[in-house]
Amino acid sequence: MARISSGVSVPLMALAAHAVTAAESPAPPAATTQLSEVVVTATRHETDLQETPIAITAVTAEMLEVRGLTTTSDLGNIVPNAVFRKSEGIYGPAVSVYLRGIGQTDPQFNGEPSVAFYIDDIYYPFLFGSQFDLLDLDRVEVLRGPQGTLYGRNAIAGAVNMISTKPSLTEAHAKVELTVGDYDRRDMRASFSVPLTDTLAIGGSVVSKKRTGYQQMVDFSCQMQKNGTPKLAGTFPYQTPETTYAGGRVPESCVFDHLGGEDSRAFRGTVYWVPNDRVEVMVSGDYVDQNDEIPAEYIFTTNYPETSGTNANFVTAANRFSVPGTPFRWDNRFETKDPYKTYDNYCDPFPAGTQIPGNTYYNGSLFKGGKCYGNTVPLTNHGIQGKAKFALTDSINLLAIAGWRKMDLRFGAASDGTVLNDSIIYHEFHEHHWNGELRLTGEHERIDWSTGVFYYDGEAEHLGQPQGVRAGTQRFQTDWYRPTSWAGFANVVVRPFDALSLTGGLRYSDDKKGVDFNSLTDATPPGQSTFVPAAASTVFDITIADQRWDWKAGAEYQFNGALMAYASAGSGYRLPSFNVRPSQPGQEEQTPGESLISYEFGLKSELFNQRLKLNVAAFLMDFTERPAGYSGQEARHKDDLTGNVAGNQTVIPAGPPNTDYATAFTNCRAYNAASDGAPNPSAGVAVACVARAFSYSVGGKIKGFEGEFEAAPFRRLLWSGSVGYTKWTSGQTGRQTLIPEWTASSGVQYDIPADFLNGSFMPRLDWFYNGNIAYSATDPTYDQGGRSVWNGRITYRNNDHDFDVAVGATNLFNKFYYYQKTIFRELGLPTNLGQPAAPREWFLTLQKRF
Repeated sequence: MARISSGVSVPLMALAAHAVTAAESPAPPAATTQLSEVVVTATRHETDLQETPIAITAVTAEMLEVRGLTTTSDLGNIVPNAVFRKSEGIYGPAVSVYLRGIGQTDPQFNGEPSVAFYIDDIYYPFLFGSQFDLLDLDRVEVLRGPQGTLYGRNAIAGAVNMISTKPSLTEAHAKVELTVGDYDRRDMRASFSVPLTDTLAIGGSVVSKKRTGYQQMVDFSCQMQKNGTPKLAGTFPYQTPETTYAGGRVPESCVFDHLGGEDSRAFRGTVYWVPNDRVEVMVSGDYVDQNDEIPAEYIFTTNYPETSGTNANFVTAANRFSVPGTPFRWDNRFETKDPYKTYDNYCDPFPAGTQIPGNTYYNGSLFKGGKCYGNTVPLTNHGIQGKAKFALTDSINLLAIAGWRKMDLRFGAASDGTVLNDSIIYHEFHEHHWNGELRLTGEHERIDWSTGVFYYDGEAEHLGQPQGVRAGTQRFQTDWYRPTSWAGFANVVVRPFDALSLTGGLRYSDDKKGVDFNSLTDATPPGQSTFVPAAASTVFDITIADQRWDWKAGAEYQFNGALMAYASAGSGYRLPSFNVRPSQPGQEEQTPGESLISYEFGLKSELFNQRLKLNVAAFLMDFTERPAGYSGQEARHKDDLTGNVAGNQTVIPAGPPNTDYATAFTNCRAYNAASDGAPNPSAGVAVACVARAFSYSVGGKIKGFEGEFEAAPFRRLLWSGSVGYTKWTSGQTGRQTLIPEWTASSGVQYDIPADFLNGSFMPRLDWFYNGNIAYSATDPTYDQGGRSVWNGRITYRNNDHDFDVAVGATNLFNKFYYYQKTIFRELGLPTNLGQPAAPREWFLTLQKRF
């Protein structure tokens, strides 16, 4: 019995974060020259991985553990053409997931994931909370390419199918694991399985994790004192008594907190009942309580002149902390020069109701200022789920599945890296949903089939408070979402003769999402306690809906016991969305959905007496519709907040260069009286501008290939690896962004007997590669260059007393890189934000099995 521990639990698993473990002996592979068979359920039938005509990466919990993959976001390291990344702090506790170039970065409820997560057949609908801690896990199956007929909703890029191990009906066992490591890491995990009768068993798991973040939050005023430049701090207050220089005190450190740490607890219990050979029932419940720190964030480029001398709101606010002879300004004094240090504190330095002359943000409104959200992300997630399998005949089964889940979370975010906090954004989400599926499957000599119905019903509430000192705006957002979906599907595999299989599938889906959107801009007069919304507030009700048929057709030919070839074609889709961050009315338009037809050809082989498994696939995805975006600006509307539209900018045509849309949208530049003439707000001349995201639909193609191998070249040695290439070709969207063209991985381990210690040693080394990633469609200076990252681990296993001791390190050679970046400069803001990856981290794990 095995499990993986990582981030936040989901249906049939408790969600928490990090570290992969095994519930029963996750022993190193046996000392053999043959590779073991892996059984998958990707087709809703149990099949050998090497005989399944889909591009699948299937990894057992044992291999996840020894490869040092500790979170859901790490799955992208070993899956070709996959990118799984823990979201930046501005997006909250989520994972951005891309397969074969299709995915989503922003987890907000306005959009839909492109990769469907299933945990023991229970659909998980959102990216929030997807940093899974999966207890009692047997394996993970990552299916690449559209899975519209079997997995349905939002599986246009693929599906992640996670399968847990059932409690044992024949033997009792338990396990305890303790891990310590860098940054005060302290993990504890325990699990058990007990058969109560011959037909009834229970299991349970608990995990607790604590780790200090690897990025330091530094007291700005304290650091200026340590640097010998106290005047640069002006009169800005110290953050804590421990970091103050007051009264002649000299603090040992200016660090007052951290980012990137974790603090979580999760519990799960399962009941497994098999009253007879025709009925099988499993019910589980789980609860997670998480208070992780915000992920590490670093401002890697800043345009200081934009605010230091031209923006009245920032200048007048900064003046409050000036001392004679040294103006307090937004300049390079706020650069820590170290990606693992930040001056951000997620707190507004001015109390609510502050009035600063000449400042349109701090204008005396009681609803502006005073916001302080801290550096943690509280999240609770709990649910109950179950499934029952009934053998109607020896060859026909009925499976009933149902699950209910509730999630609550809140987080603050900032995007300027300074103590002045130009932008503090608060989000709070409350959502619950339930979904179910009724599935009928049959397995016969010449035909396998599955048919059924799926239903999903959810409800979510979002509360947001985006603060914009520079623009002078404070918005209060309250949104409600009501998604529903139902589908009917049928799939069949026909074997006209032994070597040939033909596959066909069809699914009808009806998706709807009602949206009640309210973004109210504050226009409350000074001192008034009743909120007054501005005319620039954005309020609307829409229903996003789609009904469609999806299909799949394919053929598989088994040449011999060592080689199989397959070809397939199928469709996929994703629902339309809308702009969830409008800066003013008129920006809330619906954005395009996504629709494609995918073609794939693959080979799967087992060679050299089952000592080598080699799988390759080539694919082409042809889009009939794909959303694209351009981050521009437009003139700010006249409203009762400003009273006019005068400003120092001019609207100009803009769009993605070298495309049909090169001048289809707008941006802004500095107003130039000599070339622009007199101010003319109706023509966008000499106005104040606000950010705007423009959306449009394009066609295009994604093509690529991928390969995976697993080899046991000789006794006790295991070697595996993967490579993937993805090329996005479209004349309308500029460079391929957010994903690399090339991904690769490799890992090697060797089992060394140590009879004198009654056990064995297993050293292992893993390599993960991502090619260059572009974060701007037009500017290559923001690219993240290709990177290689190594993990290492040595495990000692004692056979007599059934325990393991492992020592290892992630990012073994201390490679610096950014997990991901957000280019705010292209949104008209003066900064760019990056998420620095964790440095090398050592760990020591002790695991005892009973």
